[in-house]
Amino acid sequence: MFNEELFNFNIENIQNDLAIEGMEITQNDIEMFKMFANEQIQMPELIQMIKNEPINY
Repeated sequence: MFNEELFNFNIENIQNDLAIEGMEITQNDIEMFKMFANEQIQMPELIQMIKNEPINY
């Protein structure tokens, strides 16, 4: 299990950094990475999920 408070803090920083670059992290992205952090999925499954996500411009 991971530290939810630390995770949320890091996500907020990442979201802010990417927003400067014109990129956005969605709630769905966060949920995928939480599953990975909780070892509910492995890297190959995470990569496949990311590849299947539609790209929003």
